Amino acid sequence: MVEKLVGIRWHGRGGQGAVTSAELIAQAAINEGKYAQAFPSFGPERRGAPVQAFNRIDKESPIKIRAEVTQPDVVVVLDPGLLSIIKVTAGLKEKGLVIINTKKTAAQIRADFDIANRIATVDATKIAKEVLRVPIVNTTMIGALIKATEVINMESVKEPLANRFGKLAQRNFDAMKRSYDETVVEEQR
Repeated sequence: MVEKLVGIRWHGRGGQGAVTSAELIAQAAINEGKYAQAFPSFGPERRGAPVQAFNRIDKESPIKIRAEVTQPDVVVVLDPGLLSIIKVTAGLKEKGLVIINTKKTAAQIRADFDIANRIATVDATKIAKEVLRVPIVNTTMIGALIKATEVINMESVKEPLANRFGKLAQRNFDAMKRSYDETVVEEQR
């Protein structure tokens, strides 16, 4: 999926780490010599309220757009409960991909939420609880994003994880790696 310019929209709830995920992805992309940006979109919402974060990654040129990603190539959903209250696929490109933290299969998600795009699934909550011992899925969903898109290399996330999480960086990397291994990506639709 690695295109010249990739737009990613993250959907989560306050406190789940969507903003942190976007920042870590941007830092990893920059470490690879790419151009990248990450930014959130939220107001005075409290913990648990829906939030969005965005990435743009360009492997060739500086990014001059400074606005929300309204037509993403990829949508990442940290909280599957958001599928019932937000149209997460709004503006998603025709060949776009939806990556969802869920226990359900892509076929079940498609049937329940009428998603026409390609879907990747992983039970990121289970992985986070088992590896991190908390249900915060930001780094697990980074693993799913890398598996489904190859937008960055997994090794490139090590330094940003170390800077962000210190002693907990290795545990977060382990959760990310396990998520990478367990993510199921639908074949091209």
